Amino acid sequence: MVPQSSRQDPPPLLALLSAQAPVSGAELAARLLISRAAVWKQIRVLRAAGVEVEACAGRGYRLVRALAPLDAAAIRRALPAATRKTLGVLETHWKLDSTSSECARRAAQLPDRSFVFAEVQTAGRGRRGRAWLSPPAGNLYFSCLQRFARGYAALSGLSLAVGVAVLRALQDAGVAGVRLKWPNDLMTDRGKLAGILIELGGEFLGPSHAIAGIGINMHVPSAARETIGQPVADLDALCDGDPPQRNILAAMLVTRLCEALDTFARSGFAAFVDDYARNDALSGLALRIDDPRGAFEGIGAGIDERGALRVRTDAGERLVDSAEVSVRKA
Repeated sequence: MVPQSSRQDPPPLLALLSAQAPVSGAELAARLLISRAAVWKQIRVLRAAGVEVEACAGRGYRLVRALAPLDAAAIRRALPAATRKTLGVLETHWKLDSTSSECARRAAQLPDRSFVFAEVQTAGRGRRGRAWLSPPAGNLYFSCLQRFARGYAALSGLSLAVGVAVLRALQDAGVAGVRLKWPNDLMTDRGKLAGILIELGGEFLGPSHAIAGIGINMHVPSAARETIGQPVADLDALCDGDPPQRNILAAMLVTRLCEALDTFARSGFAAFVDDYARNDALSGLALRIDDPRGAFEGIGAGIDERGALRVRTDAGERLVDSAEVSVRKA
């Protein structure tokens, strides 16, 4: 039996709160059949999780921002018919430890090209073992399971191809000013907007599968920004307070990812090289590469046909193809 992670429903209190008008503590307590003190404790839990709840003096509590929950049926309806035919399952959950962990646990049972979304991740993770902060019901966190007939070596550059697909979906939604930072981030002048993590499974020589985990900042509360430790961007600010509707953007992402995965299965990363190069955030920049084998500096010179980062140094060009390195401006 495949272990299942927690798929909790949204807290009942959250469903009673509104962004339009305050709801009194007495009304919340009566509807939830709990005490006023218990209401206050639940408000504190929501705030600690990243939900912005405002106390309106003498009138009760309201959400600073209206929440638009993800809806699997709505996402499917927004997909082109051709894309719907290629999907496995498409699930939305209130809370998971990690959408990628959920896909990994169920990899043997899930149909090919399954998508798992979550409003909250309690153990979301990024590259090099970093935690991915996941405030609830405000951003997009999801993973896709894709099977390949070939082995790991043939999947070189997959994270970059997925990055191109995410960028195309954002452009479809009218989002401008986003570029690709090797090996798996999407950046703006304001900071990091999205991240990608690819995890491989199956047989080294094939068949294999990849789980592509993606996190996109829709709205990052100020309290969350203080704990992240690096500049971050979100679609709310990039779109002047009018970001794409979450279910519609989710459908655009699924559509572009399915297209990209089909292309990658046929042609590998070579089919994405030119598109990546046009949106390369590191090309021409002075870089510092922190490699376990030794740090060095150079000028970003694009990527090669396998997806390796090219860096011009005084000693000649070097290729960086390990995800275990850190790349930043010198």
